[in-house]
Amino acid sequence: MSWRAGVLTLFPEMFPGPLDVSLLGKARAGGLWSLDVRDIREHGLGKHRSVDDTPAGGGPGMVMRADVAAAAIDAARQTAPSCPVIYLSPRGAPLTQARVRALAGGPGVTLLCGRFEGLDERAIEARSLEEVSLGDFVLAGGEIAAMALIEAAVRLLPGVLGAEASPAEESFELGLLEYPQYTRPQSFEGQDIPAVLTSGNHAEIARWRRAQAEALTRKRRPDLWSLYEKRQG
Repeated sequence: MSWRAGVLTLFPEMFPGPLDVSLLGKARAGGLWSLDVRDIREHGLGKHRSVDDTPAGGGPGMVMRADVAAAAIDAARQTAPSCPVIYLSPRGAPLTQARVRALAGGPGVTLLCGRFEGLDERAIEARSLEEVSLGDFVLAGGEIAAMALIEAAVRLLPGVLGAEASPAEESFELGLLEYPQYTRPQSFEGQDIPAVLTSGNHAEIARWRRAQAEALTRKRRPDLWSLYEKRQG
């Protein structure tokens, strides 16, 4: 069976969007993964399919109702009972390459895209949702974050990328940022490709790349470097 991405959203027209182009689009057309997008408003209440209400205790904006969200989640779980359900939220745990790889190794994932001021906490607790964040910033909704998570997972599926070895050398796979890349021309505006990369000595090239990755990580991401050092020690 192909890997399955389920999306619960108030804006289903946003999908598949960029997920249907380039390698991801070809992989979906080839049956390597599938996309099931569902409109949360199908479970809305009353004539106008209401999905939100004012925050308890006061405050700005609106909050997605627990009963509406729970109904949408339950319906999705009937179709994909083995897929974890993730609520995309800025207060969630940061999305990591390790978590993406774990999701890619499973049957798929169901993603709940938040809107408004968030989701009633009772729905999160009652349905045991995993909360995941794309970073320390706030978007208008979870749709863009859902697309990013899906792309990150799909590209790890067997047969999606042409060079099977390439994902293992990318940023975060070894706990490091990726080393610098070069290609022709040999000289560009007075700068040459580092000589080691054209030496043909694969052992030296590997050592150079590891050293460059370590230096970049130490300079740009001291948080990752600290974790990397602990694992090496």
